[in-house]
Amino acid sequence: MATSIFIARLLGPVVLVVAIPMLASPKDVHEAAGEFLKSNALIFVTGVLVLVGGLAIVNSHNVWVMNWPVIITLFGWAMVIGGAARVAWPRVVKTVGRAMMNKPALTRGGGAVWALIGAYLTYQGYF
Repeated sequence: MATSIFIARLLGPVVLVVAIPMLASPKDVHEAAGEFLKSNALIFVTGVLVLVGGLAIVNSHNVWVMNWPVIITLFGWAMVIGGAARVAWPRVVKTVGRAMMNKPALTRGGGAVWALIGAYLTYQGYF
């Protein structure tokens, strides 16, 4: 449980802060995403970083329980898959990213989901 709390204290606030511009200024996020998708180097480097972060979570916290810590495990596996996809299939990432950018409501909807997850993990980690 100590590992769950530690990771929740790291992930929760970061996810919560990332959600703020998604909700408050989705046009800025949309613009940043467009810039990101133009750069193969950024896609590759972030893929490696996300993959490493995901592997760190999965290797230290591969907990499959019907309780809140499973959120951390799912987050870690999503990072492993997402990071590997960025490194291995950057063209697919660009295609999917551009398709998502054509649906601006996804930014606010995603921001709401991220805010809820971030708030919940922050609560679990600190309170």
